[in-house]
Amino acid sequence: MKKAFKFIALSTLIAASGCTSYNISQPAAPIDSQVKADLKADVAVGEAISGQSSVNILFGVLKFGGDNQFADGVTYGGDTGGGLGMLDPVSAVKSAAAYKAVKASGADLIVAPRYEVSEENYFVFKKVSVTVKGNKGSIRSIQ
Repeated sequence: MKKAFKFIALSTLIAASGCTSYNISQPAAPIDSQVKADLKADVAVGEAISGQSSVNILFGVLKFGGDNQFADGVTYGGDTGGGLGMLDPVSAVKSAAAYKAVKASGADLIVAPRYEVSEENYFVFKKVSVTVKGNKGSIRSIQ
């Protein structure tokens, strides 16, 4: 009986002294910084340019088809989300259309871009098409 009591007491002691994790909070303050550049660009506005791109989306997450080159450095807002933290499919297609417009025209940027977004939604399958129209912008100098 003594051995059984010792075994139960030892088992209880081991079970009660399991792993412990500690979480220590550290007060934090948000970092609010602003970067200012007093640069002025001289942009020559040229003829009208446009670009078009589209992508197929399966189950709202899996993108297939479409382009693999995108304009970078600009945030493109969209109405729909890609789900699971994936890149917004509308903004990805906008970025690809902008890349095509700039690349085909030899522009540095698109002046006053206007996006026409078309979505064909078939519940499981969706096709997103975007056309961007604007004017060719060429940077002459930056001061």
